[in-house]
Amino acid sequence: MKLSLFKAARGAFCTCPPKYNLNVYKGRCAHGCLYCYSIKFPPFREGPPEPRKALRERIHLMARATRPIMPVMVSDCTDPYQPIEAGFGLTRHCLQVLIKHSFPILVVTKSNLVVRDADVLARGQVVVSITITTLDRELARRLEPGAPSPSERLKALERLSELGIPTTARVDPILPGLNDDLASLEELIGAIAEAGAKQVTSSTFKPVRGTFRLMRELDEGLYEVVRPAYLAEGAKWISGYLYLPAKRRYELMQTVRGLAISEGLEFAVCREGFTELNTTICDGTAFIRQGAKGMGLGAYI
Repeated sequence: MKLSLFKAARGAFCTCPPKYNLNVYKGRCAHGCLYCYSIKFPPFREGPPEPRKALRERIHLMARATRPIMPVMVSDCTDPYQPIEAGFGLTRHCLQVLIKHSFPILVVTKSNLVVRDADVLARGQVVVSITITTLDRELARRLEPGAPSPSERLKALERLSELGIPTTARVDPILPGLNDDLASLEELIGAIAEAGAKQVTSSTFKPVRGTFRLMRELDEGLYEVVRPAYLAEGAKWISGYLYLPAKRRYELMQTVRGLAISEGLEFAVCREGFTELNTTICDGTAFIRQGAKGMGLGAYI
């Protein structure tokens, strides 16, 4: 009974370094994002979010049975800070156990509830990544109807940064015609830098089978704006994901990169294939390594 390894999508340009992965919750994430890729995985496709209750005891066994030689990502599918986490506290419990066993931690979330656990996170080698797709509150409400507002997420970045916990931001995904205009991206990257984040990781929207059907059912207006870009010549399916034409993806990533660097931030793409644009590691582990006592940059590889 060990921690699971993170499984990168083969052939989908993933540059993540090796790591473990822990999904504390299963079911359809309560954030209800119209662009969610997790719907391709049966345990996270439907039904209300539910805690994996057995983890409360099993996490002790899993931590003891696994060597802490790589970070643990919490998590890659259902957000670890579901609204019900406020009552269950299962993510907090798992973090406490993993940190006690000296595992470096990568927290990936859209929720400001992560600030509740700042006391736990401050005890370990931790990087917190918060996704902010837009500062437009109305657009965010339509794209991510169950998630905290962009302003709440920015405040979470700021608070964690003030407490000395390394933070990064995911500007992810960029959806054609919705959050890809230069002025909006410039405002967003500026706000992220002001909040104290160290890095921006970005990617374009990559629908999976069923994504457009779900989007059309939930918000036909947004569907009508986004869908045409994926009918363009050069758009293609790669490892189960529909990619925009390479030229357009490169231009978008180059734009975000330029804005990030102008604000003094590190930058990386996520599953785009343009590694020459990266100034650091995509998942934020560089900041774990830099903070690791007595360890060099290759400590967790």
